[in-house]
Amino acid sequence: MGWTGGLYLLATGAVTLWGIPATGFARDSGTGKLLSAAGSVLSGAGFAVLLLHSDLLFATIAALGLGVAGALELACGVRNRGRHPLARDWITSGIISLGTAAALPFFIGLGAHALLGVAGGGAIISGVLWVLSGLTLRHDSRSAAAKP
Repeated sequence: MGWTGGLYLLATGAVTLWGIPATGFARDSGTGKLLSAAGSVLSGAGFAVLLLHSDLLFATIAALGLGVAGALELACGVRNRGRHPLARDWITSGIISLGTAAALPFFIGLGAHALLGVAGGGAIISGVLWVLSGLTLRHDSRSAAAKP
């Protein structure tokens, strides 16, 4: 559980940090700083979970990491609502992360499979959201480019 959950959190944090330039924000802007903090928190939580293997520690560290990152994403979405095409997706992704973080502690007693199921469920929902977001942005950009 520590390896798979840790790699998931670490990879999610790394992808968040890697994708900041694609959002159009510099790392030194307000939104860029929030997204950088979210990616750093997730990466740190992933690294900690890789090293510490127990149900209680996984649930606690993953919940804290996902909760803080979700709150930061939610703040980015609210701050940029109406000004950035990803704002709605940041809001939704932040709510999903906060929900996953809130649910994790309730499944500690059920063991590793339940904890990974909750974390994986949040990951699948977020993944579908971001794939649909990417396809929508691509479609919208093609439609805008086709107009004279």
